[in-house]
Amino acid sequence: MELDFFWLAAGLAVAAYFIGDGLKNFKNPNGKSMVEVWSGYGDMGLVHEKYVHDILGIDQKDAQQLTKDHPDIPHIVINSNVYYPKKRLLEWVEEIGKERSKI
Repeated sequence: MELDFFWLAAGLAVAAYFIGDGLKNFKNPNGKSMVEVWSGYGDMGLVHEKYVHDILGIDQKDAQQLTKDHPDIPHIVINSNVYYPKKRLLEWVEEIGKERSKI
């Protein structure tokens, strides 16, 4: 019985939070909600070369070949580890795709 009140209180607290968050942006329809802020949090980060295939949605061998075939891919080297800026990497892939579709 006591545990039921706990879950009821927790549910009400979560509901109050999201209602308050919605009311914050009531007169600002272009404002971002907390979910949108959290989902875009990793856009500015660096991706280690081992995980580039996850970001691009391709096989790991294809990602390794991509970096060999295109040395102009945006990257930085820190302590002999290669990192890719996530946002610039995705923009670069889009540009390459657009150039290839024109051919």
